[in-house]
Amino acid sequence: MVLSKSQKERYSRQIKLTPVGITGQERILQGKVLIVGVGGIGSPLALYLAAAGVGKMGLVDSEKIELNNLQRQIIHSTKEMGSPKVDSARAKITSLNPEVKVKTYKTRLTAQNVLEIIQGYDIICDCTDNFPARYLINDVCVLSNKPLVHASVLGFDGQIMTIVPKKGPCYRCLYPEPPPPSAETSCRQAGVLGTSAGVVGVVASHEILKLILRIGQPLMGRLLVFNGLDSSFKTVEVRRQVGCAVCSAKPTIKKLIDYEVFCQMRP
Repeated sequence: MVLSKSQKERYSRQIKLTPVGITGQERILQGKVLIVGVGGIGSPLALYLAAAGVGKMGLVDSEKIELNNLQRQIIHSTKEMGSPKVDSARAKITSLNPEVKVKTYKTRLTAQNVLEIIQGYDIICDCTDNFPARYLINDVCVLSNKPLVHASVLGFDGQIMTIVPKKGPCYRCLYPEPPPPSAETSCRQAGVLGTSAGVVGVVASHEILKLILRIGQPLMGRLLVFNGLDSSFKTVEVRRQVGCAVCSAKPTIKKLIDYEVFCQMRP
């Protein structure tokens, strides 16, 4: 593809970067990213990917905007309360960058629909807040050989990890089994500082751009942990587990399962 004059101007600051250049910007414009969850993490992530020029973005979210969302979900606004989050996000993305093609999915991902939804995208980003969705997204990405950026936040803290099937560990290598339902805590229950979600979303968008550009070192085999109270980052090594149920040489999970039941079965 040939960049237009307006594209060269719009993306001029990142084109000036030697590892990016015209070739890198072309890769970004051809990028196809699916964002699952357009909330506290997905909001800044989607905006930065749109600003960078990612050509196609898919948005998956079944929820509508509530007043308590607006403290951290910066892609939405007060006047849009009650509207589907994916519609609000699409409007902001196209307003920021009309060149981005946005496809919305007003649904929850399930084992029945996820394969069809992800097939049109090169990179998946998990911005969800529950374990059934995280395991589902991990497993389908490993089985479909699609790179996945996992991002989560709770309270003041966040985590980001990049999963590249066949090259590094997956989410199950880090968390082989979900915690018992009694121990599972959500932002709704424990609270979250909006800026912590923003930090995690920005770092996750940075990881996605690195994958598209094929530059730097993605967080593959490394869990980046953000502590919002002392503004520190630390990296925890994650090894690919020999007995991983989905990404090992002899996996026990070879097709998608009922993840709601899987997570509820813990004592």
